[in-house]
Amino acid sequence: MKSLIHGLFLDELTAVIREMDAPAFRAKQIWHWLYEQRITTWDAMKNLPTELRAKLAERFELTPARALEITGTEDEARKILVGLGDGECVEEVLLPSGDRRTVCVSSQVGCKFACAFCASGQAGYKRNLLAGEIVGEVLLAAAVWGDRPGNIVFMGVGEPFDNYDNVLRAIRILNHPDGLGIGARRITLSTCGVIPGIQRLAEEGLQLELSLSLHAPDTATRGQLMPVNRRYPLADVLAACKAYAEKTKRIITFEYTLVRGVNDSPAQAEDLARLLAPLPARVNLIPLSPVEGFEGEPTPPETARQFIRTLERAGINATLRDSQGSRIKAACGQLRIRRLATT
Repeated sequence: MKSLIHGLFLDELTAVIREMDAPAFRAKQIWHWLYEQRITTWDAMKNLPTELRAKLAERFELTPARALEITGTEDEARKILVGLGDGECVEEVLLPSGDRRTVCVSSQVGCKFACAFCASGQAGYKRNLLAGEIVGEVLLAAAVWGDRPGNIVFMGVGEPFDNYDNVLRAIRILNHPDGLGIGARRITLSTCGVIPGIQRLAEEGLQLELSLSLHAPDTATRGQLMPVNRRYPLADVLAACKAYAEKTKRIITFEYTLVRGVNDSPAQAEDLARLLAPLPARVNLIPLSPVEGFEGEPTPPETARQFIRTLERAGINATLRDSQGSRIKAACGQLRIRRLATT
């Protein structure tokens, strides 16, 4: 199987070009074609010698991901069924908001963590995405929009910190100033609470946004919704978050899906406020989206507003997410691994 050229750093690509007995400057030319021109055929690299193009084509795959199906319309969320080289598929979501374009990408084929209200893990875990495949998702979004996305969120299928090395490699490629040049502060990593990943990210020296899926202010309720709480208990996760914030001086966003009668009471809002008081935190409240296999109901709007008011009185910045894409099953928790309906 050919390697993915989009998984190489520029210095690694330069080393490959030298191995091919070509001058090092060819690597920057190739990088330009990959990320500024975003070409999809080797022949499009017009300023490269034919022999070099042939060598590259023999060694590398130029199409790390393919759009098999696009659902939705231009002025709303669109979902892409992404085909990978081995026949596996994931989903990604394109989220427009005025002039702002955000792509929600997947990091794994399936997920091991099986949160109760999330469809991504229902079919089990298959494998990690390679760095080049993750980069390929972003390039697909750029092809649909006709321009690079301004923001990337790792909130699709999979747990990014369970695929740490590939995810961070992809981020460094996407962040490279001579490539897509997407700023680190415009890239968000979302985790269900994988402590080793939080600890490693604190040492990377990147100004990324960290988002933690919390969903409950107490161990019992969180354990009911998120089996990961048994492996990484709530108190330990918050301690890791505090250490991360102290090291990076960054605010952490806590994601909190509101489930009627489960985690939305006034007392739970007060508990959440006390829990997060020692941290530089913002809270993103998320209306529950319908997920087959989970019988929970969304919190009524007035209950959600009361929950927000409780947090705000405690001095915690809280917002209620306007979840896009529910109509096409592209909202939070609804992405999954699947095949085309005709196969």
